[in-house]
Amino acid sequence: MQQLLWLETLLKLVPGILLTLAPLSTLRVLGLPRPDTGFWPRLCGALLIGTAGALFLEGTARGHGLGLAGNIVINLCGASVLATLLVLDAGPASRRGRVTVWLIVCLLVVASVVEIATL
Repeated sequence: MQQLLWLETLLKLVPGILLTLAPLSTLRVLGLPRPDTGFWPRLCGALLIGTAGALFLEGTARGHGLGLAGNIVINLCGASVLATLLVLDAGPASRRGRVTVWLIVCLLVVASVVEIATL
């Protein structure tokens, strides 16, 4: 279970840092739509960093952060919203962007299934 907490921490921390430090460049590389300003991607990055911090705290000896059960809810909620946007053709316009978002959906669902199996 500890390994899953650390893996989830990294999976949230790395994109969070990228979105916070270089939001428009990160979106361009992934083929995702770029807004006029980096405000919303940076906000999303900050939320990912906060989630990673809560997961990190749960992985320490004190264990007063976000546990796997809470993280499963976050992952499945994110995956369902992203998948819905893709199915309704309201997602990224580029093929690379759609592939990127589908990969994220699959990663979130697989991670959730593995985490549910370990609870």
